[in-house]
Amino acid sequence: MATVTTTDTPGISRREFLYYIWGSSIVLITLQATGLLVWFLLPRFREGEFGGTFTLPVDTVPPTNAPPIPNSAGRFWLSNLNSQEPNNLMYRAEGEEPIVGVVAIYKVCTHLGCIYDWNGPNDRFECPCHGSKYRLDGRRIQDPAPRNLGRFKFYALNENEEVLAESASGPDGYEPLILPPETVYIRIDTGDLANGQTQVLLENVPPAN
Repeated sequence: MATVTTTDTPGISRREFLYYIWGSSIVLITLQATGLLVWFLLPRFREGEFGGTFTLPVDTVPPTNAPPIPNSAGRFWLSNLNSQEPNNLMYRAEGEEPIVGVVAIYKVCTHLGCIYDWNGPNDRFECPCHGSKYRLDGRRIQDPAPRNLGRFKFYALNENEEVLAESASGPDGYEPLILPPETVYIRIDTGDLANGQTQVLLENVPPAN
């Protein structure tokens, strides 16, 4: 009668088992900690809070070429521009294409980050820190500002808050947006800022004829 030989398969020792459990626990804890860290670091902005969106009635927009309207919570100015109209705050410089539409301009000077203001008697933005000056659309008039003022992404919405039009990206950040007739609300995304370009200072450029 043949003898059957059996081979014992070595099992996992208690020490190895504990090592596996310990290693799995470390991996799980690391993944949880990473997930919590990512959740904590991701920005979460509410409507009407800087870094988020601001939805406002269209009558918040100032009349064409009138002094700009500030929004302190959103840190922006609303300017309604039309450089084709003669003798107005939004004068047209020599060599410029017509500039028409609404822009949301960041309230921070491009020099060293000071908060500038609109100077009514002089019809321009002026920074109290170092004297930088800007036109109604944010273009530099006088330095030491290195570039034009930044602009936020801008939307026109209908009565259901559906997007009718949005500002396009151009060489000077977001271009002015001409509001469609059906516009009931506007929306400014303060989490989407485009820096202005560096152009010749307007003090060195004559007005267009």
